[in-house]
Amino acid sequence: MREALSPFKARLLWVFAYLLVLLIVGTLGYMHLEGWSFLDALYMSVISVTAVGFGEIHPLSDGGRVFTMILLGFSVIGLGLCWAIFAAIFIETDLGGLLERYKMEKKLAETKDHYIICGWGRMGRVIVDEVRNMGFSCVIIEESSEPALASLGNSDNVIVVQGDATKEQTLAKARIDEARGLAACLTDDAENLLLCLTARGMRPDMEIVARAYNEESLDKLRRAGANHAISPTLTGAVRMAATLLRPSVVSFLDAATEGRGLSLRLEEAVIAADSVLVGKTLADARIPQKTGLVVLAMRQQSDESKHAQYNPGPNTILNRGDTMIVLGSEEQIESLRTYVSN
Repeated sequence: MREALSPFKARLLWVFAYLLVLLIVGTLGYMHLEGWSFLDALYMSVISVTAVGFGEIHPLSDGGRVFTMILLGFSVIGLGLCWAIFAAIFIETDLGGLLERYKMEKKLAETKDHYIICGWGRMGRVIVDEVRNMGFSCVIIEESSEPALASLGNSDNVIVVQGDATKEQTLAKARIDEARGLAACLTDDAENLLLCLTARGMRPDMEIVARAYNEESLDKLRRAGANHAISPTLTGAVRMAATLLRPSVVSFLDAATEGRGLSLRLEEAVIAADSVLVGKTLADARIPQKTGLVVLAMRQQSDESKHAQYNPGPNTILNRGDTMIVLGSEEQIESLRTYVSN
């Protein structure tokens, strides 16, 4: 706000100095021409310079009336300049936009455990909807300004940051230091590559998912820092083949992952560092008996490849940071998360 208003400070000072000189001249003029006291002369100068039109406090002589008309003429010029500067402040600095940005920055300062979505394209919109449906907050980074995006930014759990997502200052503004994860959905692979490099340098421990327009970019994005690189063309082709060959399986997985038509969901639960399960085997943890869930897969924190171990055996040892993938109802999943975090 201070930066936006700084060019107008000098202009406002000149106008206020002009009006102050008019007040001094008017006060001295009424004291000399009419012989009034200082307070009466000052009061008459104020109502004349501000053009409030209260009328004469004492009868004026002909010289006093001529002096008043001249004073009013110069005061109208000063007031006109003053209103012109205020209008310029509203128009040139977009004061309404400044207030909106101030509210956004205040909201950002309180945001944490959110997801950053870089790019407001077709894929970015779907990701935002999914994140919001899961009850998480998200910060959208987009260079262009769209009315639909601006209206979305007024939501409680969505913040829109306008800027270049590949720049560190933009990511810092989006509170990357407090974010859960980042989705790179920019317009081409080169931008997504640079974004992954920048984000990974700022947050080595954050989950990053990147979109690849070309299959050749998948390995490059992973080397640049993306935990997962996804090609919509390749993924779509595999999905179509799976639907063609195993339609019942795909329909079940769709319902489980999207929550359509089933009360079951595929979810993950991370074992906390102080969990009572650390060091125990799956058999000792008795997860089916405690929560009613069956662990479908495990991804161990110590496994550098980060590949999931499907259908883990009862002798699998649980360590802090390990991720369990399960299928069950919301109540069962919440019970599991409470169990692994205690």
